Amino acid sequence: MKIAIELNEIESAHLSDIAASIGIPVEELASVALADFVDASTADFDEAAKRVLDKNQELYHRLS
Repeated sequence: MKIAIELNEIESAHLSDIAASIGIPVEELASVALADFVDASTADFDEAAKRVLDKNQELYHRLS
């Protein structure tokens, strides 16, 4: 999937500086950062859902 985003000058410069400092293209840095964000969000959701299900397990059992 290709995604187009708009960054202001400061954000663009910051992203370029980070990419240059680690020696990768800006596009690759943006892709890796977005993938990391999505993975972290998924893990956070899974953890929260498990806590809710565990907390309410007895209630679910009584309702069934």
